[in-house]
This record gives sequence, structure tokens and C-alpha cells, in this order.
Amino acid sequence: MAHPAPSSPHSPASFVAFGLRAEAEPIAPGLHVVATPIGNLRDITLRALGTLAAADAVIAEDTRVSRTLLAHYGIATPLVAYHEHNAEAMRPVLLARLKKGERLALISDAGTPLVSDPGFKLVGEALAAGLPVTSAPGPSAVLAALVVAGLPTDRFFFEGFLPAKSGARRARIAELAAIPGTLVFFESPRRLADTLGDLAAVLGPRQAAVARELTKHFESVRRGPVDALAADYQRDGPPKGEIVLLVAPPGEDAPALDGAALDDKIRAALEKFSLKDAASVVAAETGQPRRKVYARALELTGAAKAE
Repeated sequence: MAHPAPSSPHSPASFVAFGLRAEAEPIAPGLHVVATPIGNLRDITLRALGTLAAADAVIAEDTRVSRTLLAHYGIATPLVAYHEHNAEAMRPVLLARLKKGERLALISDAGTPLVSDPGFKLVGEALAAGLPVTSAPGPSAVLAALVVAGLPTDRFFFEGFLPAKSGARRARIAELAAIPGTLVFFESPRRLADTLGDLAAVLGPRQAAVARELTKHFESVRRGPVDALAADYQRDGPPKGEIVLLVAPPGEDAPALDGAALDDKIRAALEKFSLKDAASVVAAETGQPRRKVYARALELTGAAKAE
């Protein structure tokens, strides 16, 4: 069904919802950070629609993507491109508009802005200039994945994308190993199997989940030990779509190790990693305090040098 024609510049701002055109309430001057759908266009709030319609301009990462959303809801607000390639030049322009009292809505390609996109510096500079910043909350790929993964949700750490090269990736994973919460990553399909393999090598067989195409028609969540998932994706090849990867925290119920067993784990880790990273890995695998593991690793390396 065709939507009614968008409002003219001289008529009240409006949007279309449930096949009806609604007038948008005025919004206050300032920067409005607006969450948008991560795949399913129905996952948007009425407040978000009203804000996008009432704004003087919508600041978007990719205007082609955002134009589809605005057209779907009959919103005629002008779009302004703001992305990593033009951010330095555009920020002063946008801040000048805000200082004149304009109402600007900031969106990302999908989900909540500032999570792995260039909006952070704009918000930071707006606040530093004493300009008002308001959030219109809504969809988030991180939270959507977290609540269906079946992993602990009381504490989590969002890392974004890990390094592309295996050596740097393993080093970063080792730094994250002892964090007492579920780890959340974004990953590309072509690197997924290798990343899962590196996670398994550093963290051991923790439980994990691969959430793919969340909220879309072919949404799927595959769960299991991270080493088993690595083998699955190595065999099946890269999946299609956008991926959120989640890994369980270190086991709090890990059995206590006697001195010899702990030493064996430390020696094995030292064959693969630096002393610092080995301590992180063993602490994550065993549930032992990292400080204790690090101190014992120092003792073992010192003893080995003395022999």
C-alpha cells in the first residue's frame, strides 16, 4: 500500500504508522541520539519516529541506508552524511547548527548510535560546548544477542571487533580472558571460524553463541563450546549476514587445583604465550586469581632460568 505523500516544508512534521499519518510533536533544540532497527523495520519506537520527523536534519552514517527507513515511514526530514571519512570536516558544521538552536537527530546504519560508529566524538564535543544531548533509546544488536545467547547477563563486556590478524587477536583475547562477565564481539563472516579458533586456543572450551542476522527473516543462534563452534564453521564455511559473537565468563565453579596441577597449566601456557598473557589465560581457565597465577609464573620462569 502506498503511503500518503510526505508533508510539505510548510506543513507540520509528520510520519506514517499503521497506515495512518500522524503529526509529530515538536522536539527541543539540541542533539537527539536515536536508536533505529537492526534489521526489522518494525522495531522502532513511536518516539523515534516523532523525533526523526520533527528534526531539522537527520545525521546518518550512510544516507542510502537511512533513506530507506525514512521513506518507509513517510518522513521527509533532510539527511546529512556523517561518517568516518568526513567526520573531521562535518563536526564543526554540525556543532555550528546546534549552537544556532537547531534540532538534529543522530542515527547509525542500524541499532543504537555510538556503539562502533563515529558518533562518539560528535556527542563528546556537543557536551563540551554545553549543548543539550538527548537519547531516544531502542534496538541494540549487543543486547538483542545477549538475551538470546543463554549466557550470563548480569555482567558483560562489549569489545567490538577483535584485530584482524591472529597473533594480535590472540594477544587481545588473553587480555580479556580474566574479565568476570560474558564477552561480546562483532565479527565478519569470513573471519568467524578463525576467531572462534583463536578464542578456543586462548580461553579453552568455554560456552559460546554465534547470533546471526538478528531480527531478520533468517535469524539464527548457534550455541555450544567455542572449540566445537570453531570446528563447525571451519567445516561449513563462512555464514551469511551480520554476526554477534558471545563467550561465557571464566567459570566461577572451577575446581581448586593443587600446586602441581596449576604449575602444569602455567608451564603449558608459557610455551604459547608471554608471561603476562599466560597468567591471564590460566587464571581464566581455572578461576584462580590472576595475581596469584602471575606470581607463580614468575617463580617458575625464574627457576627454569636457574637450572
